[in-house]
Amino acid sequence: MNLNESKYAQYYLVQEMMGTVPTVAKFDPACSKFVADSVRKTGKILFSGEGSSRLLPAKNSRRVALTMGLDVNVQIEGSHQASGYDLSHYTVLIDSNSGRTKEALMLAKKLQAEGHKDTFALSANPDTPIRQACVDGHVLGCGWEEAVAATKSVIEQGLFCESIIWHLAGKDMKPALKDLPAQLETALTLEIPAEIVEWVKGAHTIYFSGYNDGVAEELTLKTNEITRRKSDFLEGTYAVHGIEEVMQDGDIVFLVNPIPAEYEKFQTVFKGANVHVVAIDTKPTPFERTIIVPDAGLMQPYVYLCAGWNILVEVATSDGINLDKPERARKVGNEM
Repeated sequence: MNLNESKYAQYYLVQEMMGTVPTVAKFDPACSKFVADSVRKTGKILFSGEGSSRLLPAKNSRRVALTMGLDVNVQIEGSHQASGYDLSHYTVLIDSNSGRTKEALMLAKKLQAEGHKDTFALSANPDTPIRQACVDGHVLGCGWEEAVAATKSVIEQGLFCESIIWHLAGKDMKPALKDLPAQLETALTLEIPAEIVEWVKGAHTIYFSGYNDGVAEELTLKTNEITRRKSDFLEGTYAVHGIEEVMQDGDIVFLVNPIPAEYEKFQTVFKGANVHVVAIDTKPTPFERTIIVPDAGLMQPYVYLCAGWNILVEVATSDGINLDKPERARKVGNEM
């Protein structure tokens, strides 16, 4: 994928994916300090939002907090379910790119009516209904996206949410962020083998297996939006715990950062299911093909996500799909 060829550059989606690079380059972790200050008082945070605004931003942040051994209660929930909880002692961050998502607005208004003092909004637009219902908020620097599928905003949302954890842990992550733009650009522009593209096109279902940090799950969602194909998310080792019973010949499984201790099990099960297996990793693996991406250390999830976008764009352009105009999906899934 690149912006030098018209088959890519004509689409807002590709322009916005590539726009991730300058978006990350100008990201300042200080922007989330006000939310971290609230969490220091409450000791708890609930990330809420719908679809892409919740998956990677919230789940990756929780994984980072647990990996760092942070003594903070990090919860994640969709807006409707969260509205049934007692959140009076929680900091709540409501993430909605448009600032007009119906479910998210419902939660914000409910907390406002209860006099909740620690509800914050994150969106790509200023002065939105959700922001008006919250105590404070932040507007993403990436700007509003024209394509239906959210891309650069997802990564900026992810950095905002994760930087809350950095503040709480007293970590200066600017050095880790320094090399990330170039690493993302490499992942976005890697040449994807034509063989892999054909495997995806010939599959009944495209599976993504990986950690529960939002990356593989977000790619599953993006597969639906971008390639118009059926996909499924297999958390952790779920891929070898029964799903093989319904896999069909020629299906494909993308293993995002597979666990070395599980290599042998994965190989045995997938061989029996007669499916293609492609790993996305920073190092060679024993699977059918491996897409090797730069090693970004603590920032690795964002690199994996960009590599996945690259694959999906190659599949969609090979099929002649209009990347900016899904037939049914909407820019705002459920607008107020």
